[in-house]
Amino acid sequence: MIFLLDTNAVSDLMRKDTKFRERVDALPAGDDVVTSVIVRGELLYGLERMPSGKRRSQLTEQATELFRQIDCEPLPVVAADHYFAIRLARSRAGLSLDANDTWIAAAALSLGATLVSRDFDFRQITGLRVEDWTK
Repeated sequence: MIFLLDTNAVSDLMRKDTKFRERVDALPAGDDVVTSVIVRGELLYGLERMPSGKRRSQLTEQATELFRQIDCEPLPVVAADHYFAIRLARSRAGLSLDANDTWIAAAALSLGATLVSRDFDFRQITGLRVEDWTK
């Protein structure tokens, strides 16, 4: 099984959230934990916007190490089809979703992955499997 980490899930992993870490450690052999280029971009952007200093340096080091440990998946072409379908369905339902979150959901769907996230909005996307590893 593939688990794609959303931005808040990567943050949970960096913060060494106990429940999150226990869930990662309990994964069976053969399961993959990955993230996407969109999550990487969001995280790097957030770090760059932080004030210079010790905290930013520590988090940047943690992010660099984490990105060495887990694969960062590119967006396959089929993700565009999922993006379109998600965006259209939400628009027709009168719901919005941040563009990056739409792409993250599309990436998970295109990989056949379960999205790991605390964001409730993802749970409203038809066909998307979502788990919160902090509970």
